[in-house]
Amino acid sequence: MADQKTDEKFMRLAIEKTKAGIANGQSPFGCVIVKDGKVVAEAHNTVWRDTDPTAHAEVNAIRLAAKKLGTIDFTGCTLYTTCEPCPMCLTASHWARVDRVVYGAMIADADKAGFNELTVSAERMVRDGGSSLKLDSGVLRSDCAALFELFLKSGLAKAY
Repeated sequence: MADQKTDEKFMRLAIEKTKAGIANGQSPFGCVIVKDGKVVAEAHNTVWRDTDPTAHAEVNAIRLAAKKLGTIDFTGCTLYTTCEPCPMCLTASHWARVDRVVYGAMIADADKAGFNELTVSAERMVRDGGSSLKLDSGVLRSDCAALFELFLKSGLAKAY
């Protein structure tokens, strides 16, 4: 398990990736996948750009990491994401055998910004699904939640 400084370091990278996504007209979600202390992949949400409802930041990062690592087994990897993963993204993390998912903002933060995520918590999905994923929530939560304000101020929310 990483320490708080390490978690914050990689979450800041996910935050920067999210800001780049917003600057490119996308919604406010970013993700970084790390293995052995090194970034394997980083991505932001590209749902609108790709006209693909599955192009969430986590799924995009998993796709990139699979190509880079040459495997679909992410044992030893930690996935950092700026918001609590939706059921699709958490399930993809489980299937990829990610060891740990670290997230900042909560589903409630996304909901306040107008995103109608399913309100099934990541903790509940892991528990009820019998997943071995380890979850750490609230890392830089206020910084991650502020991404929703940045998104709303950008005027992009009108397109959503």
